[in-house]
Order: sequence, then structure tokens, then C-alpha cells
Amino acid sequence: MSQRDVVHALLDRAGSTYAAEAGIKLDDKPAPLFQLLMMSELLSARISADIATAATAELVHSGYRTAREVADAQWQELVDALGRGHYRRYDERTASQLGEIAATVLEKYGGDLRKLADEADHDPDRAAELIQQFKGIGPTGGDIFLREVQNVWPWVRPHFDRRAVHGAQRIDLPADPGKLARLAPDHEAAEFAAALVRVAVDDDLAAEVRSATH
Repeated sequence: MSQRDVVHALLDRAGSTYAAEAGIKLDDKPAPLFQLLMMSELLSARISADIATAATAELVHSGYRTAREVADAQWQELVDALGRGHYRRYDERTASQLGEIAATVLEKYGGDLRKLADEADHDPDRAAELIQQFKGIGPTGGDIFLREVQNVWPWVRPHFDRRAVHGAQRIDLPADPGKLARLAPDHEAAEFAAALVRVAVDDDLAAEVRSATH
């Protein structure tokens, strides 16, 4: 089997972004970009990705789609929405951080994260630094945001972070982001990167992909 066969087998089994799983219709617009930022904060905690994406979906479903809507929400309303998404271990701290993130997005970028891209001068390293200035978002959250946004912010590509590279190694794909980018189908770099992250943490998925391609 070729490396491209491995990629196709992986995408057949795990080829969706975490944003799509959370119900975010990602686009280069203020609302979905802010929703992705919220999800990146939730996924940064030591909690399962399934719970983090479900909690993000619940926040969006509950009407917290923009920085303004989150900033205007009562703290307890955010806690309750996180609880409905089963994000209970970190719900109180996360609700506070979401409020602070929303306030910062409004204050620094007028509620529009496309202005963050402009401030970064479309440089991925600078964008990572700016994203990590939000409360509760460190290097892991920065990687999540950039990994997921690379289909709509092409200047971010390729973004295959440490966890994606680890996943690639588990299924005998290159450990080089540039080579991984060349293996990604057109307009599916984010899906490919997310699938590699799933392989990195899911032994059964890794075994299934290896079995399908040998």
C-alpha cells in the first residue's frame, strides 16, 4: 500500500475536523472563528475531546455564537450550558475564562478574529503567539485553533503539530509537516490533521488503519 492509500484509509474512518464534530460551520467570518476559539479553549483542558466538542455544540446551540453574546451572558448561564454538555469538571473555571476571552476579542479585535490574522501579518508563528494571549489558551490551544482553521486561513498551512506528527508516525506516514501537507487531499488539510490527532490517542483506530493498508 502507498502512503496515499494510508491517508485515504484514515480519512474514511476519521476524516472530520473537531469543529465539524462540534457543529461549527467554519468559515472566514467572525462568528464561526470565535466558536472555534471557544472550542480550542475547551479542548485545551484534560478532558475528552468528545465532551469538549459536545460542550462547544451546546454553547452554540444555547445562543453563545459570538464574542458579544458570550460577554453579555451571565456567568451562571455559561456554567449551566457547559453542564448540559457534560463539561462539569472544569465548568466554573471555564465559564470565567470564556467570559474573559470574549471580552478580549471585543476589546482588541472588535469581535472579529480576522483582525488577529491581520495583526499577525498572516504569519503563523505570530498568530500562535496572539492566540495564546487569550485567557486559558496555551500552546496546545493555539495548535488546535491553527490546525482547525487552516482550510479557511490558507496562509496557516501546513499546520501539523506535535500530536498530529505523532499520529502520522503510528501509521507509518512521514514525521515532516511539509511531506504530510503534500499527502493531504485538496482542501482537506484540517481534516487530515484532525484524523492524525485521533490516531495519536486511539490505539484501536491506529490498528484499524494499519490493518486496512497491509
